[in-house]
Amino acid sequence: MATERRSIYQGRVIDLDVETVRLPNGNRAEIEVVRHRGAAAVVPLLPDGRVVLLKQYRHAGGGVLVEVPAGRLEPNEAPEVCAARELAEETGYRADEFVFLQSILTTPGFSNERIHLFLARGLRPGPPALEFDECIAPWIVPLPEALNAVTSGTIVDAKTIAALFAAGTFLGIVRWEGARGGARQVHRRREP
Repeated sequence: MATERRSIYQGRVIDLDVETVRLPNGNRAEIEVVRHRGAAAVVPLLPDGRVVLLKQYRHAGGGVLVEVPAGRLEPNEAPEVCAARELAEETGYRADEFVFLQSILTTPGFSNERIHLFLARGLRPGPPALEFDECIAPWIVPLPEALNAVTSGTIVDAKTIAALFAAGTFLGIVRWEGARGGARQVHRRREP
């Protein structure tokens, strides 16, 4: 529980606070906390089983990364509304259905950012509406190929990894089996 909060920085994307907290063990500590209003990310699934991913330039990430469409929540915006907006803006697609998959904490050691993950189906194409600072190109591949890009290290973005495996699990393309020494993933091709 925070006993004191000091604002260090307030920005367009994040705020930075230093909080004095009482830890569960009774000790007090100063903790830097990056505050973020949250985001939504979406795995757009075409009827033929391909997913619409993005090759997006990310300066902080060191160049072009492969990602699912995603964006920050506007104040008081529902996550599924954000997912629909970002899907349309970044890919041009509109969806008939958004299936909630799960919410993830991206970096809970220092940030409160929570991303809500969705699967979008019933896609209809349209023109994207990119913002001035978005450098994006579509990469449309079968979902199993996208999952293989994760395991090969081609896709390294955490929200994208979580979203693809959550979608694959929901669709029955990925299942997790217990194996000696831990779990292992098993990809199975199945029509979505």
